[in-house]
Amino acid sequence: MNALPHVLLRTLSLPPPGEPSAPLAHSCLDDGERARAAAFVGTRARLRYLTAHVALRHVLAEHTGTDPARLRFGREGAGGDAEGRPRGRPVLLGLPEGPHFSLSHSHDLIMIAVAAVPVGLDVQRVPPPGTVDALLPRLHPEESEALRGIPPAGRTAAFTRLWTRKEAYLKGLGTGLARGTALDCLLEGARTPPPAGWHVHDVPAPPGYAAATAARHL
Repeated sequence: MNALPHVLLRTLSLPPPGEPSAPLAHSCLDDGERARAAAFVGTRARLRYLTAHVALRHVLAEHTGTDPARLRFGREGAGGDAEGRPRGRPVLLGLPEGPHFSLSHSHDLIMIAVAAVPVGLDVQRVPPPGTVDALLPRLHPEESEALRGIPPAGRTAAFTRLWTRKEAYLKGLGTGLARGTALDCLLEGARTPPPAGWHVHDVPAPPGYAAATAARHL
């Protein structure tokens, strides 16, 4: 039997809109990260990006014993998608043995996962019912069938739990949504076998959110 991988999680919340945020020591970010932060039009989106990436550097510094500013990031594999966006899981350059990590944020919540094996993490705020209805056809047939059988009052929460499992797995693979969301069944207790070689697990999240991790078996 495969041993279950151990995943360490770090959760951060942005202050409510209108409340001052603590000063960010973002000098640890590289030029690319600063440029991406500056490209955000909204101050809230910029704050979310800066908070997430400063936190990621400090979390990984704790695991590697490296100064946060000296960490360098790349992508596993090479190439990009049709729009020029890089594919592959983000990795630490110069550290082929890891640690592996994944970063996700949704609205005011930021989560970071670190593991000794390839890992994906996703967090989502529960969407409105209309969003769920629009995305149901994009799911695996068994997933969409199961969700349609849930009363509307509970369907959005069930969908969000499923969607975070799906995105966490796709991030762990390094494909993201480019793989397609109908190919794999991440429904708990499904007739369809789950993806081989991965442990997909719901993780605690604040009310109104759902989160999950996917880690490759040891």
